[in-house]
Amino acid sequence: MMIPCDPITLVLSIILCLFFVQFLFGRKKNAYNLPPGPRPLPIIGNLHILDSKRPYLTMHELSKKYGALYTLQLGVEKVVVICGYEAVKDALVNHADEFSGRPKVALLDEIVRGHGILFASNDNWRAMRRFTLSTLRDFGMGKDAIENKISEESDFLVQKFRSYKGEPFDNVMNINAATANIIVSILLSKRFDYEDPTLLKLLKMNNENTQLAGTPMATLYNTYPSVMRWFTSVSEKVNRNVNEMHAFLQETFTIHREQLDVNDQRNLIDSFLVKQREEKPNPKLYFTNENLTILVSDLFDAGMETTSTTLRWGLLLMMKYPEIQKKVQSEIDKVIGANEPQVIHRKEMPYTDAVIHEIQRFGNIGPGSMPHATTQDVNFRGFLLPKGIQVIPLLTSVLYDKDHFAKADEFYPEHFMDSGGNFVRKEVFIPFSVGKRSCAGENLAKMELYMFFTRLLQNFTFKAPPGAALDLTPGVGFIAGPMPYKMCAIPRV
Repeated sequence: MMIPCDPITLVLSIILCLFFVQFLFGRKKNAYNLPPGPRPLPIIGNLHILDSKRPYLTMHELSKKYGALYTLQLGVEKVVVICGYEAVKDALVNHADEFSGRPKVALLDEIVRGHGILFASNDNWRAMRRFTLSTLRDFGMGKDAIENKISEESDFLVQKFRSYKGEPFDNVMNINAATANIIVSILLSKRFDYEDPTLLKLLKMNNENTQLAGTPMATLYNTYPSVMRWFTSVSEKVNRNVNEMHAFLQETFTIHREQLDVNDQRNLIDSFLVKQREEKPNPKLYFTNENLTILVSDLFDAGMETTSTTLRWGLLLMMKYPEIQKKVQSEIDKVIGANEPQVIHRKEMPYTDAVIHEIQRFGNIGPGSMPHATTQDVNFRGFLLPKGIQVIPLLTSVLYDKDHFAKADEFYPEHFMDSGGNFVRKEVFIPFSVGKRSCAGENLAKMELYMFFTRLLQNFTFKAPPGAALDLTPGVGFIAGPMPYKMCAIPRV
């Protein structure tokens, strides 16, 4: 029998329940020795002090007061933020196993459910990461074939840019399509035309989800999922896009199964399907249909979005600083000339290499990194952190650390050069993160960035449309890309 309840009583009851949950949560965590942080308010924690669109900026600022390690409270959940290269490296490298978990993120957990590679944990994550690293080596990273594939795709991108005849255009979908084709060649042995409706639909859905995941409403949903699902459609939109993506992938898997030749594995999906057959007698299965779907989706998203976003930052910065663009082009002309750029040229191009590194540092596309979680109780830098607590290794605090980058707030390629004009590697440069959760496709991404960037600057001078202002403020999203802009690609030859 239901007891009648007026709306005011219901709201008050919910608030009292939340207070009770917070009280219990606080008592549990207080048994541990968490680092100090800003005082939280009831129910909302520290949400009120965070920049709602770019919370990583507030987190970086708070480190100046609370140091390399401090605690934030998001709603009723406590989160440990780690700042600065030394502390981040200490956690992710020196205590790699203890910080290798992933927290449950409400917006994604109902989709991923522990599968794939990005948000999986424990043995399933280890199995998928081993498989991914091995397969990327087999079909991509370090292979002449993938270098040739990137060179070929660079030609298509140059042709597409030429078609605008120097008139202003938005480069998002073209660059997304070019970088997507590289990871798609490894996943599916396929290349899409830039106007292919299937590719455009996949890119649009992926872009929308990336932006939605970084919105204030997504933060609120992840903090109060049981309440916010009644007040926002963010979860519904993300799920709709993901379901369409998964339907496309599952149709693709069916075709690959029908054409599978164990002795002629053409791509990552084929290799997974072969592993799936081999694993059948094993009672603890990893190579399941669910893992295949989420893994391929993870690799498509990560392999396309991060590289394309970095390239878009690069072209915007070249327009903003034409004198730097000119110096890069002079080095390209000297070392490569009219020939096709190759990876072996990079060691002869210290200035271009420094510029690409500085684009990655300044662009800071993963400012908060992927969230981590402790896999066990861990003593770390004088504090006892409980198993399962969410940890944010704040990459912004590393890439914008003024102790390591003299002009951290400026775009300054000389951060990566010595007084003699030689390229200088910096251990503190970790845009791909470090440790066991570092980007599995790092080497492939580095190759793509170099080859696409040099080919584009070899062929074009990039300029802003007449009267346009170039804004270097990062956009809103899980990946911190530039604000929307248009550009003119002026042919050099």
